[in-house]
Amino acid sequence: MEKKDISILIVEDEVILALGLEHTLQSYGYEVCGIECNGNEAIKHCFSKLPDIVLVDINLKGNLSGIDVAKNIWQTKKIPIIFLTSYCDEKTIKQCMECEPYCYLVKPCKDIELNVAIQTAIHKHKYFFKNIEVFDTKSSLVLINEKVKFHKGKNILYVDDLPKKLTGNEIKLIQILCEYKGETITFERIASYIWREELYDLGKLRTLVYRLKQKIDEDIIENIFETGYRLKVA
Repeated sequence: MEKKDISILIVEDEVILALGLEHTLQSYGYEVCGIECNGNEAIKHCFSKLPDIVLVDINLKGNLSGIDVAKNIWQTKKIPIIFLTSYCDEKTIKQCMECEPYCYLVKPCKDIELNVAIQTAIHKHKYFFKNIEVFDTKSSLVLINEKVKFHKGKNILYVDDLPKKLTGNEIKLIQILCEYKGETITFERIASYIWREELYDLGKLRTLVYRLKQKIDEDIIENIFETGYRLKVA
C-alpha cells in the first residue's frame, strides 16, 4: 500500500496541533481524511469513512475521552489506533493498552517517529488480519454441536444455553475457530490473530486452548499434529 492510499483520521481538540499534524502527514504523502475534536464525531467518521489509521489524543472535548473513542473504534471496526498524547503516567498507559493500540507516542514526538509508527501499524495490521473475515457485526449464531454455540454478533459462547464467561483472548480464539469451522488453522495464524505478534509462543497458545477447553467442558477443539487446531462440528 502506497502512502497516498493510506487515509488517516486525526482526533485532536487542539486546532493548531491538529493542523500541524495534518501538514506533517501530508508532507509524508499520506491522505488526511479528516480532523475531529469531538469523540462522538470521530466515531461517526470512522463508521462512514473507514480510515486506515486513527491518531487519537486522550484529552478531548465532550463526554468521551480519547480512550473511550479508541476502544469503540477498535472493538467495532478494527481500525488501527495510534495514541499521540502528552500523558505518560502508568495509570493512563495501562488504560490505553486495553484498547490494543498499535503505538503510543508521547508529545512532542519527532516527525520521523510518527511516520515509522504509521508504517509499522499498517504492516502489522495487514499481516495479522490478512484473509481473516471475523469482524462481521451481523448477529449470527454458529452451532458447534448440540450443546455448544457461539453468537458472533455478541461474542458470547453458550454451553447448554448458558453463557460462559470468557477472557478477551478466549473470545478471539473461538472467533477464528468458528470462522473456519471444520478447517485446520495453523498455530501461526491463530496466534497472530490473537496476540498480533509475528513471532508466536506455541506454549502460550496451547495454554489458552487448554483453559478454553476446561471452561467449555466439551471436546470441540482438535489438535492437528504439528500443524494447528480445528473446531469439531456436528
